[in-house]
Amino acid sequence: MEGLILTLLAFIVVAFALGIRDALNAKKYLIIKLKKNYGNPPAKEYKSDDLDHVDGFFKNHQEEGQIDDITWNDLGMDGVFKRLNYCLSAAGEEYLYYLLRSPRQTDDFESFEKQVSFIKENDDDRLKIQTIFWEIGHNSRYSIYDYIDYLENVSNVSNTMHYVMIVLMLAAIGFSFVNFVVGFIALAILMAIQILSYFRIKSDIDPYLVTYGYVMRVIKSIDKFSAIKASVFADDIRELEGISKEFASFRAGSSILLSANSKVHSSGNPLDILFDYLKMVTHIDLIKFNQMYKQLMEKRDRLDKILEITGRLETEVSVACFRASFENGYAIPEFTGDSYVGKELYHPLIDGAVKNTIEAKSGVLLTGSNASGKSTFLKTCAINTILAQSVHTVLGTEYKAPFYRVYSSMALKDDISMGESYYIVEIKSIKRIIDKSMTSGNKVLCFVDEVLRGTNTVERIAASTQILKSLMANGVQCFAATHDIELTSLLKDIYEMYHFEGDVTDNDVKFDYKLKDGPATTRNAIMLLKVLGYDENIVENAQKMADGFLKSGSWEQSTC
Repeated sequence: MEGLILTLLAFIVVAFALGIRDALNAKKYLIIKLKKNYGNPPAKEYKSDDLDHVDGFFKNHQEEGQIDDITWNDLGMDGVFKRLNYCLSAAGEEYLYYLLRSPRQTDDFESFEKQVSFIKENDDDRLKIQTIFWEIGHNSRYSIYDYIDYLENVSNVSNTMHYVMIVLMLAAIGFSFVNFVVGFIALAILMAIQILSYFRIKSDIDPYLVTYGYVMRVIKSIDKFSAIKASVFADDIRELEGISKEFASFRAGSSILLSANSKVHSSGNPLDILFDYLKMVTHIDLIKFNQMYKQLMEKRDRLDKILEITGRLETEVSVACFRASFENGYAIPEFTGDSYVGKELYHPLIDGAVKNTIEAKSGVLLTGSNASGKSTFLKTCAINTILAQSVHTVLGTEYKAPFYRVYSSMALKDDISMGESYYIVEIKSIKRIIDKSMTSGNKVLCFVDEVLRGTNTVERIAASTQILKSLMANGVQCFAATHDIELTSLLKDIYEMYHFEGDVTDNDVKFDYKLKDGPATTRNAIMLLKVLGYDENIVENAQKMADGFLKSGSWEQSTC
């Protein structure tokens, strides 16, 4: 018998030691990987549902000046988020997403900048922080906020009946000393009732345990943050420690409910099996679930604060890593003056992107050849404005501008579900910008690509002129791109003119993607037909018609 007990104990010790070894090896591999990848783009590969949770914090923290869905999609900001996302926990990813969608409207970056700079300059502390967030990890495909809302569906969190049954079982045990048969039968019946009800209740609460487990990992991580002694984090860590104390009763005894082997018979370990039966009879894990539930619901705002602070800290790690991956290619923005000044700006998702400089006090009207870079330049300016006001980082050599509310109308589509044409979708999109400009707040900066492309030329030019004038009259700084050269003369007194152009030869077209002063003076749409192999008659007759219109102001059928 002693040999069997010793063998079981040895097995338990070996299993425990192997678990520790595997955990240490995993952490060691993580640190090697983090060191190797530092200064490079994120190495993450995303599955279709990996980002389902990232908008959780954002949806629960709505503010003035946030990036709306149209602008977010126009600018391809999901891709920008992925390029910035070095986070290892759900809390970090959700806060990073929130931050990108919530450009600051005032200059409160002092603490943020100090912490990001410290992380970037101190590898050891950065690795310690990243390891903590790796241990927190992810909840699942859903946000912790989704699960907390889901917890409200729990129907019965009273422990009264559990306590009554425990008292009755103790009474039956006591009565068995008076009448063993009656006491034993009563105890057996009560235990049978407990076991049967246990499986029913346990199956109901199992879906909620993932929330408890994630909350516990976040709260426990605070103990590890306390080991980071850098003064730049002192206030945050002090606040986290204070909130952690408020969750002391939530943590106490939580292992009863959240142990690695919390599912019945999930392990062959005799001690685990014995403990499983004890839980089935006494419901002590169900009692703990209800206690934790009440505490969690009462302290939702305090949990939100923990997620905010920890999420921001990991976002700062991501920003530090992002800057390191663009070493000598980024600038810290300055929020000053009333002009938009961006020097050597470039797009974060384009390898070898051409850099451009712009200084604009009023609106900007962009003209130029097809495929010459107008849309990319608009997106470059818009994205860098958002980066400046969210992660305090600009891809370029200099950025000076006031704080903006950023909107766009660019990559629109017909709305088949609403039965709306492209033109209807387009004018609604621009109308929302005009409406927003009439509300209080910082100046609106908007980006419009191919103004009113969804309608005929005459009405497009007339309506575009009046809309662009109206935006300026309402104090909006608008960057607009158009193919309608007529707009350059109609708006020359209120918009600054820039253009892109390409060099089209008989067999090729080349673009330098460099921004140039003034309106475009060349056209290439017809010549591109030739480059792409269209019949020469089509090209020549189209060119004759265009030349004739430019000379006479009317279309002559005879020219074709």
